[in-house]
Amino acid sequence: MPFGKYKGRLLADLPGHYLGWFAREGFPKGELGRLLALMYELDHNALKGLLDPLRRR
Repeated sequence: MPFGKYKGRLLADLPGHYLGWFAREGFPKGELGRLLALMYELDHNALKGLLDPLRRR
């Protein structure tokens, strides 16, 4: 995450309540917003485990 309380944290490690806040208030424009929206969907649907193979790289 490039800014805010969770600056420096991987997007995949952002807590669900923070992603939910973005979903309610609006995601940033551009690629960051698209990635945050994707992370929100993965978290909301309990699919964050899909990222585990990528973490092992």
